[in-house]
Amino acid sequence: MKIKNGFLNLEQTRQCHAHIIKTHFKFSYTNIINPLTRYNSLVASYIKNNKPSSALNIYAFMRKNGSEVDNFTIPTILKACAQVLMTHLGKEIHGFAIKNGLDGDAYVSNALIQMYSECGSLVSARYLFDEMPNRDVVSWSTMIRGYHRGGLPEEALEAMREMRFMDIRPSEVAMISMVSLFADVADVDLGKAIHACVVRNCKDEKLGVAIATALIDMYSKCGNLAYAKQLFNRLNQNSVVSWTVMISGYIRCNEINEGVRLFAEMIEENVFPSEITILSLIIECGFVGGLQLGKWLHAYILRNGFEFSLAMANALVDMYGKCREIRSARTLFDGMKSKDVMIWNAVISAYAQAHCIDKAFELFIHMKVSKVRPNEVTMVGLLSLCTEAGALEMGKWLHTYIEKQGLEVDVILKTALVDMYAKCGDINGAYRLFSEAIYRDICMWNAMMAGYGMHGCGEEALIFFIDMERSGVKPNDITFIGLLNACSHAGLVTEGKSVFDKMVHGLGLVPKIEHYGCMVDLLGRAGLLDEAHEMIKSMPLRPNMIIWGALLAASKLHKNPSMGEIAATQILEIEPQNYGYNVLMSNIYAVANRWNDVAGVRRVMKEIRVKKEPGFSSVEVNGLVHKFIRGGIINWKS
Repeated sequence: MKIKNGFLNLEQTRQCHAHIIKTHFKFSYTNIINPLTRYNSLVASYIKNNKPSSALNIYAFMRKNGSEVDNFTIPTILKACAQVLMTHLGKEIHGFAIKNGLDGDAYVSNALIQMYSECGSLVSARYLFDEMPNRDVVSWSTMIRGYHRGGLPEEALEAMREMRFMDIRPSEVAMISMVSLFADVADVDLGKAIHACVVRNCKDEKLGVAIATALIDMYSKCGNLAYAKQLFNRLNQNSVVSWTVMISGYIRCNEINEGVRLFAEMIEENVFPSEITILSLIIECGFVGGLQLGKWLHAYILRNGFEFSLAMANALVDMYGKCREIRSARTLFDGMKSKDVMIWNAVISAYAQAHCIDKAFELFIHMKVSKVRPNEVTMVGLLSLCTEAGALEMGKWLHTYIEKQGLEVDVILKTALVDMYAKCGDINGAYRLFSEAIYRDICMWNAMMAGYGMHGCGEEALIFFIDMERSGVKPNDITFIGLLNACSHAGLVTEGKSVFDKMVHGLGLVPKIEHYGCMVDLLGRAGLLDEAHEMIKSMPLRPNMIIWGALLAASKLHKNPSMGEIAATQILEIEPQNYGYNVLMSNIYAVANRWNDVAGVRRVMKEIRVKKEPGFSSVEVNGLVHKFIRGGIINWKS
């Protein structure tokens, strides 16, 4: 039997397995290869061929028949557990390893950390990591990678600092994990620091293709295409992966024409895109709303005979959804004979982004009828829709469904529930869920504080902020947007100023346009219009519609037409077609009895043909959200 790339392909693996079954698992050539080695080889081969269930079946047979299991079997079978997310079986294997004295082996311990990390049990992974008497570089890189994939960048960074403090030299695999982490953090200064660390720790003067490609990806995600291009040009031989990363970087930074040019150059260099290349580019098109390039890539797939896999279909449906091309997303979805939960989630998300709550829930019903079990991602998407529509009863129904179906409520789903209850008017329900949560990340704290702000409970939001800091959770920029909004709605001017000062000088966070918008709103509502205007003039950022709109609204509230004129002039320069702000300025003049100015605003609106979008009211009745305008219903959502 010919073996390629050092291991059996799937057909060869099945032939070996069939031979073993045929001979009743009795090995006549034990003097050449002992049974344990053959079992281990068979398990490893199934896993490499992406057949974890077959590997687990062999392991179950070994245990049932009392076959020997060693420190090579355990790590291999733990990979299978991670692939199918069977945490309960992984725990059973962990117990077996302890009972048989295999847990002291570093290879086994590292495999257990990886299994727990990939199954989402990072607390168990960290506990095991901390209990290891001898942690090697693989242990550290596995833990860092686990935090990174689990969406916990702060914890990953802290593990990196600990690793450096322990004077452990990172391997190339560890450095790639670190670079990938900084890519997701998208902090170019930290990225440059890790680049320097990579250069210091590389044995050769020239970076390897894998680590160089990771750095290109990092600089692209940080928006520094110049550095990324320099690294790309220095590579002696560009692989399809490095081409993919560079092209994706251009698309991500909205330099689509340059990305297309580089794609053509790649083909001229006789480097042809793989399925991963096309998938990556489609995902980036969805990210930046590059519909035309996304359509072109769809046509390229069809013309060049690519296998139309579920992953490819999922990426295309997601891309069309993010580009608001709902008809194309639905047509593609309907044309797929086999549909997994991911493609259902993608098309539901497409309807959600188009604010078609009725269609999204209609699909959810079809999904259940089709015997496809919804997962946490499905529920988060639907709960977000309820939050946006203010559909509390529908949100409660989803909450009940989650509990009845026994879906695992992770921190993301719990946060979505807290956010839904808070923004749909049931702040007590949100607090009850928050109190029940064992693990609370920054997103959950932020959702609760933003909810209190919406309900005008500024003091409660500030108390929550203090509790959050005491619990060791570090606030981020979203935290302060919620807090400043809470102070604004509750009229807590002094407290709001203190919060802003703490953010800038206490924690060293750079204020974004949203933070300045909150401060202008806070000062404006309190009648401090001159102070609000001074803040706008001193901003290091160019004021946008939100900033000037807050000042204009405050001018109307406090009947200050002169300040309103200043704000309105700036708004009309940015967006002259905006009907709402024209009407607001007209109303300010009317309150001040400046009727000639009212007529002037109305005349200008008529000349530039500004159209008024009709306002509407909405009400939820028996799980249905109905929208009304004067004279009739404009839309209804279920």
